[in-house]
Amino acid sequence: MAETKKTAKATAKGEAPKAEAAPKARARKVRPDGPLAGPHAHLRFLRVAPRKVRIVANEVRGMKVGEALAMLKYTPQAAAGHLSKLLRSAVANAEQKGGRVDVDALYVKTLTVDQGPKMRRFMPRAMGRAYRVEKKTSHVYVELGTA
Repeated sequence: MAETKKTAKATAKGEAPKAEAAPKARARKVRPDGPLAGPHAHLRFLRVAPRKVRIVANEVRGMKVGEALAMLKYTPQAAAGHLSKLLRSAVANAEQKGGRVDVDALYVKTLTVDQGPKMRRFMPRAMGRAYRVEKKTSHVYVELGTA
């Protein structure tokens, strides 16, 4: 094996060679708190700001799925439609993978909204200046539990 210059100099001086640190592996984050256990679904790169999605998500967290879907149906915010579609997807995943699951017993166990990447655009302003406009995205994760 070929020695590096630093190692060769250190051994020539009689010093112990320094151990090189192994490069850190970057793990892909599935969810903030770890892997999801129960039936779940996720929606990534939603073109609604996370602050606006959290307003709706806080209302349905902990509710039964039927009640949550009924409430989201009449919620005027734009995020409500996306969240109801995500909940229906999680219910379908529970039926598909869990076999015989009582849909009436399912409730929203975990509902997290994280910030996704920002799309940066520039808007022309007076005197040749430009202002940056950040179009924010959201990552939404839902996990269902049985009561």
